[in-house]
Amino acid sequence: METAAWWEILLGGLAALLVILWFRPGIKAAMARSQTAKKDWPAALIPIGLVVLFILLLIQMVHR
Repeated sequence: METAAWWEILLGGLAALLVILWFRPGIKAAMARSQTAKKDWPAALIPIGLVVLFILLLIQMVHR
């Protein structure tokens, strides 16, 4: 596979920058809402923990 030319890298960086600038108002509003939102860590940590346990179970099943 060939490496990208300098103009392709520059064009990709410019596209990424434009996307960031385009979504910036929405990102700022979401950050402001998250400051006042109720913190509910168990709602996030329990599913993540269950997924980790499931993956460990799958690894144990394959390893035997």
